[in-house]
Amino acid sequence: MPTINSTIPVAHLNIRGAALLVAFPEGDQVKDYAALQTAAARAGFAGEFAIVWEDPQGRTRFIAPPQQHPFFQLVNYGQLRAQVNGSIQA
Repeated sequence: MPTINSTIPVAHLNIRGAALLVAFPEGDQVKDYAALQTAAARAGFAGEFAIVWEDPQGRTRFIAPPQQHPFFQLVNYGQLRAQVNGSIQA
């Protein structure tokens, strides 16, 4: 579960007309997708939600709605992380 009162960086994106909020959790926060999604909704975000992280080998990993998988399979972590333009409280 995310640390109480932790701040998670996010990027607000628009992918083919769909509002998408991408969160960049760290460590054990990756395991609690539902809590992060709830935090995004609590912050007023009503679009699609995804989380992205790098695994220990430096590969980009994600949990996202199925329709967004092609997008996340093409971009790398650095490209996404460079788009951070906000945060949510978890």
